Amino acid sequence: MTEIVPLTIEPLPVKLRVEDYLTLDELGAFEAYGKTELIDGEIVYMNAQHRPHARIKSRLYRLIADALDQIGSDLEALIEGSIAMPPHNISLTAEPEGKGLIPLGSLALVIEVADATVANDLGRKRRIYAREGVPEYWVVDVNKAVIHQMWAPAGDSYAEQRDIAFGVRIAAATVAGLAVETNTL
Repeated sequence: MTEIVPLTIEPLPVKLRVEDYLTLDELGAFEAYGKTELIDGEIVYMNAQHRPHARIKSRLYRLIADALDQIGSDLEALIEGSIAMPPHNISLTAEPEGKGLIPLGSLALVIEVADATVANDLGRKRRIYAREGVPEYWVVDVNKAVIHQMWAPAGDSYAEQRDIAFGVRIAAATVAGLAVETNTL
């Protein structure tokens, strides 16, 4: 059934659904922009990843993947996988196999590696991930050499958080046994 949109005196934005975005992407609508994301129904252009960002993301992925293997976890680390909410940098999922988007309910941890987008990752994306119930969320601040670790989603925020400087061991709050040394970041 189609919902009737009420009359308004101001123009209202129309938010895209994931299905709309994927269809437009398949048709090449965003090719001129390079990388884009769908965040809360809005198409957002993403910056290119420069060396510090790419290097830290690559190293952190290897550290986490190795740590998951060492603890015998069924979780798998994925880079740049798309889920039915904003895309992310690294995620730990219990369902890496299959077609289509990564199921939201399979996520144990989402990690954003950020340099120019730290404010957005600690603001808008933090609220979205918390609201969607992502158990744990890290923002790796490339410029300040710190990892902002958040867990225990409560509404549109996280009830628990701490900052871990590069060079200090970080232990996941919600994935038993998962810890990595950050001295190589």
